[in-house]
Amino acid sequence: VARDLVPAVSEAIRLRVAAAGIPGISFESESVRIYPQSGGGPETSLAAHMLGFVNRDGGGQYGVEQYYQELLAGTPAIVESDRDANGRAIVETQHTIDGGTAGGDLSLTIDAGLQLALEQEVIQAWVADRAKSVSAVVMDPYTGEIYAEASFPSYDANDYAQIAATDPGRFVDPVVSEVYEPGSVFKMLTVVAGLETGTVTMDTEIDDTGTLRLDNGRARINDADRKAMGVMTLEDAIAWSRNVVAAKVALNLAPTLQGASTTLHEVWLRLGFGSKTGIDVAGEVAGLVRDPATTTWREIDLANGAFGQGVAVTPLQLAVGFAAMVNGGMLVQPHVMRATDGTPVEVAGRGPVLDASLSPTLIDLMHHVVSTVPFYRDRTLIPGYFVGGKTGTAQIWDSATGAWKSSVFNFSFVGYVGRQTGHPDLVIAVRIN
Repeated sequence: VARDLVPAVSEAIRLRVAAAGIPGISFESESVRIYPQSGGGPETSLAAHMLGFVNRDGGGQYGVEQYYQELLAGTPAIVESDRDANGRAIVETQHTIDGGTAGGDLSLTIDAGLQLALEQEVIQAWVADRAKSVSAVVMDPYTGEIYAEASFPSYDANDYAQIAATDPGRFVDPVVSEVYEPGSVFKMLTVVAGLETGTVTMDTEIDDTGTLRLDNGRARINDADRKAMGVMTLEDAIAWSRNVVAAKVALNLAPTLQGASTTLHEVWLRLGFGSKTGIDVAGEVAGLVRDPATTTWREIDLANGAFGQGVAVTPLQLAVGFAAMVNGGMLVQPHVMRATDGTPVEVAGRGPVLDASLSPTLIDLMHHVVSTVPFYRDRTLIPGYFVGGKTGTAQIWDSATGAWKSSVFNFSFVGYVGRQTGHPDLVIAVRIN
């Protein structure tokens, strides 16, 4: 008749029922999951997107709760017995068919203090930039352990029913379940392809013309400011995020357009784009990466891909891909479970995907980005720490109008922070939508 009564209410009813002598009313206790730690924003619980919640029927939904439902919930006992004329079980005839299993306890990789701090930073960025949403993830680039993962708007997992009735889309975790065009953070993958093929070095000089005509003049790309910076080294061109230079690097990866397209696409796949990372939370998506072997790329397709347009990824994929660039070329397995019932869980990496010798160059390049451009340097460097990364500003396609949205962008930053020069300790990926 009524559920979710707090003890004071149920006790008041119990007393009134007893006083009135009303038969046939009984009370049953129900187990519910409580999320006691407040999140970094108003009316949120800590790590709501990553954890998910348990519904009133005991089913885990979203996040860790859904992914590990069987382990957390256990299995019920199955008992067989005869019944009397009123349908009630006869205790004397009962025997157990299956004793069931108790639910397990999970210990997660999440650092609660860092998680709260990240949630506070995310909501501050959401307010400051008047954003639709902001997401971020902090990961150990060597083990794949997720230390913090946050998005805003978020929700209070203790009040999931109200959210389900008014705005169920808030349950979806943008870090693993939403894709977007990442923009210039993808220039780092173009650099990887160029270094692997030997077609460029960090000192290679390339003319930034501000605009580049492609496909016999039928298509064109521009630098963000539509201005030419002239001949510059690749290292400086990446720091200043020149689209034209990235496109020229991609177009020269091989003697033919098909060969260059295949080379860049193969780097994307190797670094985990276009497939799920396998993280142990529910709802992960693979992203969208077009294969030039299936649909031949034009020059404009290759050029756009060189600076992160025409491909759709998740923030977690970016964190994993950048981790491989800085950790010696290993593609790690991102995960949030550290132990079950106190027993540590071994999580193997997914293997080498880059030559280890590339990492020092890529680490230095990312540091060059944030230390060379004054706008980045003032906002990124942290006294006493070693920092590097790459920015991204991507246009957003409006499928309703068939054109790019005006003055609306996806902003990304993927980078690292470390306590020693040349040694990243954390990889952080941020998306401001």
